[in-house]
Amino acid sequence: MPTLAHTTPHRITFANEKGGTGKSTTAVHVAVALAYGGAKVAAIDLDPRQRTMDRYFENRRELTTNRGIELPTAQCTVFQGETVEEFDALAAKVGEGMDFLIVDTPGRDDLFARHSATEADTLVTPMNDSFVDFDLIGQVDAETFKVRRLSFYAELIWETRKMRAMQKRKEIDWVVVRNRSGHTEARNMQRIEKALGELSKRAGFRVAKGLSERVVYRELFPSGLTLLDKGHLGELGTSHLVARQEMRSLLASLHLPSIAKAEPSLELA
Repeated sequence: MPTLAHTTPHRITFANEKGGTGKSTTAVHVAVALAYGGAKVAAIDLDPRQRTMDRYFENRRELTTNRGIELPTAQCTVFQGETVEEFDALAAKVGEGMDFLIVDTPGRDDLFARHSATEADTLVTPMNDSFVDFDLIGQVDAETFKVRRLSFYAELIWETRKMRAMQKRKEIDWVVVRNRSGHTEARNMQRIEKALGELSKRAGFRVAKGLSERVVYRELFPSGLTLLDKGHLGELGTSHLVARQEMRSLLASLHLPSIAKAEPSLELA
């Protein structure tokens, strides 16, 4: 695992033009996990209307105030500008002195989401295990389920990676995260897995297993707590423990740089 250089933060963008994929929940848990590992984490919420990630951290601040406790967290800011230049200026400002900058994008086609994706060091695209979500990155044949073509989004990232290679800039590590895979019918899951494997070679992304559909994630949002906050969640059932293991596996699969000698998986055991 490479060690972080502290000139600019490692930028992680969570992007999917479709909503309901667990994007914000995953982004918050990754941010808190990194903070538990000793990292300084800033975050930008690119959806000023819903601002799900910002609300999550707002709830977290209120809980720590009300309980008189301290919890590792990220400094979250909502972007409300109108130009790419304004976004870049905000990213530079909030990212100053930080180890990681996490950007949560809206579940729709958005100029700033596309720009943030092309500027990412690590691009994370959570998707539900369905061909509805698969369509975001590629189209498949209705009879054979073989990949017919890349989507506009996948082509955008592909072209960006080629451009950055020509400019000798750091390559984007694109990770497609399969969320809610446990709720997919077995044959359909196999088809998606095969199609993703084929498409990953053409589009240049890695595939990682994400988070299952669990009520606990919706229950944690009002308090701002995450599955990482041991000692503040009450008694953990088997489902909670399995979910924490999923989170640990996801963090490991992102291959994020370490800071100092701390690991992002700290406190997950």
